[in-house]
This record gives sequence, structure tokens and C-alpha cells, in this order.
Amino acid sequence: MNNSFAVIGLGRFGKTVAINLANQGVEVLAIDSKEERVDDVKNDVAFAVALDATDINALKSQNVKDMDAVVVAIGANFENLLLSTANLMELGSKRILARAMNHTQRKILHRLGIEEVISPEIETGTFVAERLLNPHIVNFFPLPDGYQIAEVNVPKNAAERTLKDIGLEKKYKLQLVTILRQKTKLINEIEETKKELIEHPDRDTILLSSDALVLMGKARDIKRFMQINR
Repeated sequence: MNNSFAVIGLGRFGKTVAINLANQGVEVLAIDSKEERVDDVKNDVAFAVALDATDINALKSQNVKDMDAVVVAIGANFENLLLSTANLMELGSKRILARAMNHTQRKILHRLGIEEVISPEIETGTFVAERLLNPHIVNFFPLPDGYQIAEVNVPKNAAERTLKDIGLEKKYKLQLVTILRQKTKLINEIEETKKELIEHPDRDTILLSSDALVLMGKARDIKRFMQINR
């Protein structure tokens, strides 16, 4: 695994993201303007640097744009978060996840062009780390002994195939909990798309590219299924 990620802002949330990523064996660059926060994680990640992320030249000096993704987890100062995010966009960062503390901040970030807005009130640092490593994972719930329940988007090579053909249980040791399928309904003359459960999928059920699967199994087996069929 050769992934590399940067985390800007090392409060409780950002620190959790950085450490969880590092524990997965990937290269992590942890950044904060406060020396004490940098010192607190320097033994847990590959690189930890104290700098002001609102300074584009400081970010450029760390080659942040070459990272696979950057998480902007600054929580105390939204203006600094916006400036840091704008700097990353100007530098041409491949993938940016930015933190929003409320609906207004989320709306502003979306208008800025940030598609992946994260909310610590909803998404834990552990989940954000998992989402970075596997973008197909929509949600997950960790279980003991390395197991998890995960909602994943149907990978490309599994679409338009039957469950029998894919062989979730036989090939991947995974149990299908349910399938979530997008349904469009007309509500008050406005079309709304929502996910609905397919209550009784069988071996002949054909997966659609827009479906999501809820799977239970070892985390490594879920990742293997996603990687083989991506």
C-alpha cells in the first residue's frame, strides 16, 4: 500500500484521523500551527510539521499537492479552514476533504467546490480514515475480532451481474445483509431519489451500478472484494 495522506488541524478529530490512517500502514503528514499538537502525534505518523496552512508557500514546501488526499480538519477558525482549503485547490491537490461544523459551513464549502465535506458530529475520525483508504465505503460499523458491517457502493466489475455469479459468500466469505437501491419518486411535483431496501434479494438478483451493498464480514475480506472488482 503506497497511499499518502495529509491531515491539517490536529485537534481531537484530526488527530484521530491521522493516527487511524497511520495504523493502516500508510504515509501520513500531520500539520498544525501549534507545536504542542504536532509534538503529540509525531511518534505516531510518518511526518509531523508545525506550519500555518493559510500560507500557500508553507504548504507548497511540504509537497502537499502530491498527496493522494488532504483532510482539512481545522475546527476552531472557519476562516483559516477556508483559506487553507483554497490554497490546496490552487496548488492542485488531487482530493480534498474539509470539515464543516454546521449546515452554513457545509453550504459554503460546497459552493467553493468541495464535494467531500465531513462533519465530526456525524462521521467519526475512524470512519473518515476508512473512507480515505476505500472511497467506495459509504458507512461502516466495526465489530469485534476484525469484523465489520459496511455499506459499500457496488464496484464497477460487480455491476450488471447476479449475486450467484459474484459469489459473495463462497469467494469472499462475506454475508449480504441487504441491498439498497435508488428509487425516484414524485413528491409534491418534485422528483426525489431515495435509497430503498430490497427485502429479499436472491441468487438471481442483478446488481445495478447505483446500488449499495450492506455486507458483514472481516474488514480485510470486504476490502479484497472491493479491490478485485473495482
